Amino acid sequence: MRRFLGMNVTKLPRTMIAIDPETPGGPDVLQPVKRPVPKPREGEVLIKVAAAGVNRPDILQRMGGYPPPPGAPSIPGLEVAGEVVAAKGLAEEALIGQPVCALIPGGGYAEYAVAPSGSCLIVPESLSMVEAAAMPETLFTVWINLFERAFAAEGDAVLVHGGTSGIGTMAIALGRLFGLRMIVTCGSDDKCARALDLGADNAINYRTEDFVAATKAATDGKGVQIVLDMIGGDYLPRNLQCLAEEGRHVSIAVQRGATAEIPIFDIMRRRLTLTGSTLRPRSNEFKHMVADELDRMVWPHVREGRLRPVIDSTFPLANAARAHERMEAGDHVGKIVLTVA
Repeated sequence: MRRFLGMNVTKLPRTMIAIDPETPGGPDVLQPVKRPVPKPREGEVLIKVAAAGVNRPDILQRMGGYPPPPGAPSIPGLEVAGEVVAAKGLAEEALIGQPVCALIPGGGYAEYAVAPSGSCLIVPESLSMVEAAAMPETLFTVWINLFERAFAAEGDAVLVHGGTSGIGTMAIALGRLFGLRMIVTCGSDDKCARALDLGADNAINYRTEDFVAATKAATDGKGVQIVLDMIGGDYLPRNLQCLAEEGRHVSIAVQRGATAEIPIFDIMRRRLTLTGSTLRPRSNEFKHMVADELDRMVWPHVREGRLRPVIDSTFPLANAARAHERMEAGDHVGKIVLTVA
């Protein structure tokens, strides 16, 4: 390996195996193809990918409903873990040889991926590469929306839909670390039991219970301070009924629809706050700031083994179609991860 000013040069292959469908479609379009190994630009590193997390936005992109932002690769995959093998920039060269996990705007389903150096976190010995690859997308998302946008504080009660999803399991884990009371909804009694095992204070089977009434009962009629919602649509007005006065509602996805009818006077009367965010299109500068916060506030818990993701299953990169089928079936608990030989 040789290093030159501002740019690391090492013996790398010209091509790699990647999952890069040419047309939208079902899981069957996720077939291995050859693509050029990407080159890092100023402020970026090249990661030899060991594992890549699978997330619901990947499914939406595969179906043609969530195109990559300008400049991002067409290859899906928003989080990876592996070893930094090349870099461009003096500060970035310090990461060469380091095991990292990174939040990226795309390109994770491949043997090599480029990441902004500021979105990388050093993988401690307490995490496997599979676990590390399952962290960035959910950790960034939950931290931004629960602690920055909803101002979660110790003692707050939080309602999270999809309690056994990647987002839900990460929310439960962070809630336990920071003294929150976590109430989650799940689609079966078995999933409710798993959520309780993972540390949720209450788990509501939304198929057999009215989650509004159950949330009120769990909080002695007061309601929760925060709802973290990835459902949208007709859930939104019901979520507002779950909020206490001065409550905060944070939308992060719209699985049941992007529009809803809301009771404006009730929002005024109870001084509710409705907010939300998307992560993928945000600037590198914003993501760097969040990564710095996570490094200070959360990563010590990771290094000490107090925080780790829940892994549902792993699939080889070539079997990405099976990974998507697993996610779409809705039976998973925690994260699905692709492994790269």
